[in-house]
Amino acid sequence: MSGIWLAAAGITMFAMGFMYYSRFIARRIYRLDDSNITPAHRNNDGIDFVPTNKFVLLGHHFTSIAGAAPIVGPAIAVYWGWLPALLWVVLGTVFAAGVHDFGTLVISTRHDGKSIGTLATEYVGERAKKLFLFIILILVLMVNAVFAWVIANLFISFPASVVSIFIQIPLAIWIGYYIYKRTGQLLLPSIIALIIMYTAAIVASYVPALQIDLVSWFGGEGAQVFEGFGTVSMAFLIWIVVLMIYVFFASTLPVWLLLQPRDYINAHQLILGLVILYLGLLVTNPEVTAPMLNEGAETSWFPLLFITIACGAISGFHGLVSSGTSSKQISKESDARIVGYLGSIGEGSLALITIVAVVTLFGTQQEFLSVYSSFDAAGSEGLGNFIVGAGQLASGLGIPTVAAETIIAVVVISFAATSLDTSVRLMRYIISELGVEYNVPAITPRYVATFIAVASSAALALIPEGPQGFGSGGYLLWPLFGTSNQLLAGISLLVVSIWLRRNNISLVYTIVPMAFLLFMTLYAMIQQVFLDWSGLGETDTNWLLLIMGSIIMVFAIWIVLTAVQVMIRRDEES
Repeated sequence: MSGIWLAAAGITMFAMGFMYYSRFIARRIYRLDDSNITPAHRNNDGIDFVPTNKFVLLGHHFTSIAGAAPIVGPAIAVYWGWLPALLWVVLGTVFAAGVHDFGTLVISTRHDGKSIGTLATEYVGERAKKLFLFIILILVLMVNAVFAWVIANLFISFPASVVSIFIQIPLAIWIGYYIYKRTGQLLLPSIIALIIMYTAAIVASYVPALQIDLVSWFGGEGAQVFEGFGTVSMAFLIWIVVLMIYVFFASTLPVWLLLQPRDYINAHQLILGLVILYLGLLVTNPEVTAPMLNEGAETSWFPLLFITIACGAISGFHGLVSSGTSSKQISKESDARIVGYLGSIGEGSLALITIVAVVTLFGTQQEFLSVYSSFDAAGSEGLGNFIVGAGQLASGLGIPTVAAETIIAVVVISFAATSLDTSVRLMRYIISELGVEYNVPAITPRYVATFIAVASSAALALIPEGPQGFGSGGYLLWPLFGTSNQLLAGISLLVVSIWLRRNNISLVYTIVPMAFLLFMTLYAMIQQVFLDWSGLGETDTNWLLLIMGSIIMVFAIWIVLTAVQVMIRRDEES
């Protein structure tokens, strides 16, 4: 079967979801009203609250949520076959992610740009807010560690991509100044920036002198920089330090100066990348060699499928972006449908082409099964398989494979970096909010809160003990990231559902995906905590995941029970 048919089925569902379902949700459920003054206008401070053109904001929102996760998750999940992954991405995006992202954006906009965690106070109770904030804090900490780990490893694996990534930063600052201080047009400068970046990537692919290859500079793989510390470990350490310095400044600068213009460039990257990959798919017309269902899979897809693919189907992190940064930039309520629902469709499209790129990469089904021999093998090889498979699709348009792989790496790193500094900015908000909540004024200033966020994220990413040696933090945290991410999405939908109930609006469209997510993720987390990480099963005790997972699980169950009590009490009162 041709991979074109998989893509066509997914895109058709996405288009129908946006044209019909999102319009119904906007009109009948969330009831958008442009006469309402948005927080961006009411609290305009030129730093965090900034009225923004809906397409510029879509670019920021889209690239903030579309990090490496919608690529990594689907590239791993095809281990169970292409059908389960495809169904969850398509149906999850249309009926869960779109409703979730859209809803958290609307409810935050209606409540002065407050985060979904803060809104839990009003709709669930003060205790729920504190529990919610701690869950969010742990999640964004994991996001920071995982994405920093991904970027550092991609810098090491694809050194030709580094120059292009570095060039993007001054280009974005120039565009931000040009647009917001001189009121220039955004489209042409961002296209020029993209041309410069890709030119640098292509040239660096063929000119070793332009490749920032730290491993080679330190003597190549296998060499020792000093006792017990190899070249790869040293390169990883340096890249983590560089990334943390970057995100410290990126997350504290005004959003118009770096965040928005860089995200707009990245939005063009994603659009261009998707166009290249889908056109390459049409030209190459590759055959799907992966099985529809992998009957030999030793690890069951239930319930792991629904936490392995988080971003790309539904993700709690999206609600943090919607209610943490995007709601502060919405110019009018009707823009929320474009930003929230269409943004989730865009990420679903990325997950869809990831599935197609991987399942058409291998020459035979046997070759696929030999690479995807186990769930662990899928986890370690998934991202690399996507980059190679995407490069193979792009080569159908005449782009040399070496250059195509570098460009794909640039795209992936750009998205991961966008999510990273957005996540650090969100973590700064939460730390400051907790400082106010618990009367610790020392941690509330912007730079202090950001330093705490950056330092703790770096420490977690640099955990030395693990299957990959020094810096295994991101690798170790990936299983917990997926589970806690989905739990957060379910709890966010719970808050939105209570809000709808209080306004006498039908909540069936939010409570169905909420119930599904909470069941699947709590089932998966209980299984992981009590069997996989506790040492009671077949594996040794993983204290990091056991402690963090137990805290998140207890907090989540506590919030859900509290919310159920609130809804029952309201029924009795009415």
